[in-house]
Amino acid sequence: MKIDRIELRHIRMELVSPFVTSMGTEYDEEHIIVRVDGEGVTGWGESVAEGTPFYSYETVTTAWHILKDFLIPPVLGKNLNSVAEAIALNEKVRGHRMAKAGLEAALWDALAKQQGISLSAMLGGTQKKIDVGVSIGIQSSEKELIKKVESYLTEGYKRIKIKIAPGLDLQFVKALRKEFPALLLQVDANSAYTLSDVDLFRKMDEYGLSLIEQPLGYDDIYAHSKLQREITTPLCLDESIHSVDDTRAAIELGSCRIINIKPGRVGGFTESVKIHDYCASVNAPVWHGGMLESGIGRAGNVALASLQNFVLPGDISASKRYYRDDIVEPEFLVNPDGTMDVPEKPGIGVEVNMKMLDKVTVRKEIFSL
Repeated sequence: MKIDRIELRHIRMELVSPFVTSMGTEYDEEHIIVRVDGEGVTGWGESVAEGTPFYSYETVTTAWHILKDFLIPPVLGKNLNSVAEAIALNEKVRGHRMAKAGLEAALWDALAKQQGISLSAMLGGTQKKIDVGVSIGIQSSEKELIKKVESYLTEGYKRIKIKIAPGLDLQFVKALRKEFPALLLQVDANSAYTLSDVDLFRKMDEYGLSLIEQPLGYDDIYAHSKLQREITTPLCLDESIHSVDDTRAAIELGSCRIINIKPGRVGGFTESVKIHDYCASVNAPVWHGGMLESGIGRAGNVALASLQNFVLPGDISASKRYYRDDIVEPEFLVNPDGTMDVPEKPGIGVEVNMKMLDKVTVRKEIFSL
């Protein structure tokens, strides 16, 4: 496929309600949508770099710069038979994985459409439905949290994840476990704690959590190995994992027993599949994280999560969980049994609603031959 046009859109989508974590409160989500055109085929991808450098050093501004000045020029006008060829063209660019992932996703979509197969099949997925969970931001009270959880369980979600922060943690876990004894429950700290908090996590061992996600430093692997030796609840790493090499180090050091995979964080679907395959080889389960993606990014997440070793419900919620109106059709829904259907049409399997995309676009730039 000859790539003859690439388009970038900076989008801003208002959340249905504020999303509170240990890093702050989000009221809307800013991402970059990447469109790739070649030989009559259009591919879509989403760079999940945000407006702030709080989850990652990458932002919408830095990702736009890297895409425009370094990643797009070597690809534009090239005849590509595989995504691997595009990755090779940009191997000199260090880091900036979210920028890379957005372009790579669009290329995966375009090539899958050209071949007439779903993105899931192209990535090696085998599951027709995936188990999904929901992530709940920090709430104002235990009563409000219980109310939120009840509503999501009614919608069919199989697993609940709550965000925690120092002083806003154990009381919420206790309340949920008392109210919902059999609930599949996990917590996410987004790096808000230190090893001095080990007693807190020992207390959490009493409440049957499925995992504790990224309790310590965002760039740390070693200290997590110390914490994991002190508690029985499995640790899961998110922010610390950027590659299959990081994954191998974390598993071999005993820093965690479970890995969260986010394509944007690790540089795209190619590296995500490598991490998935390595974890499968050592019997370490993986699950798919989320970055409040629009339907374009969500479609890619669903396709990736259809691979066999994604055995835990992921943060791949229905479109309406975050946005009143998504930018794809059909929007993503959660089935009553807590699953989500994997699109079977070519590529990402959904159509982009151009009217809605235009509505949320705050900046656009086109690169063509």
